[in-house]
Amino acid sequence: MTTLICGSLAFDNIMVFPDRFKNHILPEQIHILNVAFLVPEMRREFGGCAGNIAYNLMLLGGDATIMATVGDDAQPYLDRLDTLGLTRAHVRQVPGSFTAQAFITTDLDDNQITAFHPGAMSFSHLNQVDRANAKLGIVAPDGREGMLQHARDFAAAGVPFIFDPGQGLPMFSGDDLLDFLNLADYACFNDYEAKLACDRTGRSLEQLAGLVKALIVTRGGEGSEIHADGTVHRIPCVPAEAIVDPTGCGDAYRAGLLYGIANGWDWPRTGRLAAVMGAIKIAHRGGQNHRPGREEIAARYAAAFGEQPW
Repeated sequence: MTTLICGSLAFDNIMVFPDRFKNHILPEQIHILNVAFLVPEMRREFGGCAGNIAYNLMLLGGDATIMATVGDDAQPYLDRLDTLGLTRAHVRQVPGSFTAQAFITTDLDDNQITAFHPGAMSFSHLNQVDRANAKLGIVAPDGREGMLQHARDFAAAGVPFIFDPGQGLPMFSGDDLLDFLNLADYACFNDYEAKLACDRTGRSLEQLAGLVKALIVTRGGEGSEIHADGTVHRIPCVPAEAIVDPTGCGDAYRAGLLYGIANGWDWPRTGRLAAVMGAIKIAHRGGQNHRPGREEIAARYAAAFGEQPW
């Protein structure tokens, strides 16, 4: 089953400041802030929600198709997609723009200063879902107009999809969020996003869950919950081999959801696979540097839950 993943492709530029921000920011001078941080350590990662989700779905053996917009500087990412065997038939290059990029500086106390440039992501509405021939989809964080358009396109085409606003949720009003949920078949939030969605819509979590076939809420180390068919399925967190980098863990989890939905699994089994994918990812830096085969994924699942996933 072809799964269309609508979302961002981005470069994550990650820098480490070998000191503490608080030693260089004077609170009484915050109104004339002018600071520079020397960052001798830097790495550039392939990221973006669409790229991360597709990568993890590929590891599971799923059929992932990315729909995204990139800029003039995207060739390294496009080459990577070719190497991975992920089609870029629906990756649009927007002339005169940069690929979306995050610039993240972390200090010794794990405080972060982040700047994000959306670049070509702002043109995501130019892509058309009906050209992708998908049987399942996800609307992940992307340009605002693109997310609205792709949700409408999926619904009009009769293609079931997950609404996954992620860090893009603050762009939408309560009415926007209700429109998304009325169009979507499934929705996925982390616990903070779920509270924000309830606040903006004026609805309880149970009321929001009633608008979709399943509403999933991830709670980090506390596991996750899947609200479906009047039942709350509680999915335990899978112990990680190491806690290295949470970047992309939510995307790995969502790939597990998509795999389970595409293969007709029940919700407990689907949630358990999603939890395994998140645990594998968190032990590696970046969103796409873990490389487990299906055998390793199955072994981790069996070790955590005492049964084979497939």
